[in-house]
Amino acid sequence: MAAGIATVGYLCDHCADAYAKLEKLSSAVADGVASAAATQIIPLTTNRVGSMWTWFFTSGPVTNYEQAAHSDTKRFAAFHQAMLSAGIWLPPSQFEAAFLSTAHTDADIQQTIEAARRAFASIAPG
Repeated sequence: MAAGIATVGYLCDHCADAYAKLEKLSSAVADGVASAAATQIIPLTTNRVGSMWTWFFTSGPVTNYEQAAHSDTKRFAAFHQAMLSAGIWLPPSQFEAAFLSTAHTDADIQQTIEAARRAFASIAPG
């Protein structure tokens, strides 16, 4: 309870800076990973709101369960394992959301994008 109260207090005191930072970092990671997937011709749809996002291994929009269920979960599993091996811990299901915090840095984002580039290269078609 105390941690939650402290977090809300911090966000109230640093509202403009905290949310601007979260928007910048989450946009950078979502766009950077999507670009890395496109380079390897891997279909990837990103759904993002603020500092929360999910990557679906499918082309086209994902706005409901039926569309999400058509995602390539085997490719997601391979991507997830490659990211874990690179030290990037993501939610273990593409039906879960990933989050950033104010503790994340530009360096963390670049490390994540670089790990995704290597992961996509290892699971690319062909």
